[in-house]
Amino acid sequence: MQKALKIGKEIGLSLENATTLAELGSPELIQDFINSIPWNTEPDGDTARSVSVILRLRQAHCAEGAFVAACALWMAGHPPLLMDMGASEVDVDHVVALFRRDNYWGAISKSNSPFLRYRDPIYRTLRELSISYFPQYVLKREKTLRTYSVSIDLRKLDPRLWVTHQGYCLEMIEILTSARHFDLLPHNFRDDQLRPIDLIEAHSNTLTEHVEPKKIIRLDGHLAPASPLDQAISAEP
Repeated sequence: MQKALKIGKEIGLSLENATTLAELGSPELIQDFINSIPWNTEPDGDTARSVSVILRLRQAHCAEGAFVAACALWMAGHPPLLMDMGASEVDVDHVVALFRRDNYWGAISKSNSPFLRYRDPIYRTLRELSISYFPQYVLKREKTLRTYSVSIDLRKLDPRLWVTHQGYCLEMIEILTSARHFDLLPHNFRDDQLRPIDLIEAHSNTLTEHVEPKKIIRLDGHLAPASPLDQAISAEP
């Protein structure tokens, strides 16, 4: 635990936050902790908060949960890796924290729906892992997952971008979305060839842990202004 605390302090976490994450010594425990954080419904607009802010506010959506999971994995002796999964234009991307066990990939995932969650380390490639999300990565009844990215090693980035940043972590979002992505659908496969999920599947996919209010429409089609709360966080000394 002392080694984990040292890593946490070196990347900028407070002693309290470093202690919290240092107690999570395995991907399974990290997933349990990520599940315990209430879902960030972003009622005032898009957010992309750093680990420190997430642990202070105790709210997280998928990318934010992935930041915390990657940080905890790093402190537990795993490389802090993220993968972005790109959706069609009608849906939004999903971000997971990656880990390996005996050369097999698994994923820690924060989701408000039943299916885009933890993956056991049984997948030989990132493509296999991504395909496991494909059947239930849906909007209404439409399957919307289209791409997956290379693994992104956060050790190569300044921790101030994602561990201690105050406000919207714009650079991190740009790094995730601009990373090299690979298509999941075969070449020349059309979207309209995908069979909609069955009604019973669609019904089960409406289950949520936390009620989501109607989202504010993005002004530029990509990133909405930071929420008032995040603007206030950015203004803090």
